[in-house]
Amino acid sequence: MSTAKVLPLLEPDGQDGAPCCPPLTERPMTAEEAGTAARMFKALGDPVRLRLFSAVASHAGGEACVCDISDVGVSQPTVSHHLKKLKEAGLLSSERRGTWVYYRVEPSVLAAMGKLLTAPSTA
Repeated sequence: MSTAKVLPLLEPDGQDGAPCCPPLTERPMTAEEAGTAARMFKALGDPVRLRLFSAVASHAGGEACVCDISDVGVSQPTVSHHLKKLKEAGLLSSERRGTWVYYRVEPSVLAAMGKLLTAPSTA
């Protein structure tokens, strides 16, 4: 039984349906969009969480076993706490395989975060 959270997918060609929010320069955010973006940025506002998120995102194959990313200078229970916070913010999904848990960053999450902070082109 998987406890992985299903994340919404980014629609192709920049169509509506992004999992988070429109670019900041497109229009003012709704309260719901601001809440979603704030949860993501708040989760990434902790240096340990940012390191864990980066370790998962940059790991070969697009996913990382907790055993491969837990060397961030804190105890294993603290690593688990931070990974849980990243999952709650919708930044990571996970899958248990035997005794290990594997984490992944969905491409749609990275695309949505990038889109949020991208300024429109002036060309």
